[in-house]
Amino acid sequence: MTPTFPEIATDPGVTRQVLTQTPDLMVVAFRFAHEGAQGRLHQHPHVQSTYVTSGRFRFTVGDTDRDIGPGDALVIPGNTPHGCLCLSPGTLIDTFTPRRDDFL
Repeated sequence: MTPTFPEIATDPGVTRQVLTQTPDLMVVAFRFAHEGAQGRLHQHPHVQSTYVTSGRFRFTVGDTDRDIGPGDALVIPGNTPHGCLCLSPGTLIDTFTPRRDDFL
């Protein structure tokens, strides 16, 4: 059984909560409270899959911008610069492989 993890603030208007994890896989909810909140441009070695449960977001992945909304998903290859801008408040479910130990 995976323990429940607390919701923590990551950037202004953004929180992160680890939902479940194993050494090979991690599922995380990112909640954006208001328009203009950002997941700052960053990169990591993990492959990331993002699914939008609510809200609208403009994602930058490498040199490409893409607007996504509820039901949309994308995959971000490892070591690829990426970030997002919240266009309307909502929640992203991100899956990482392997686990993001820096989130524990």
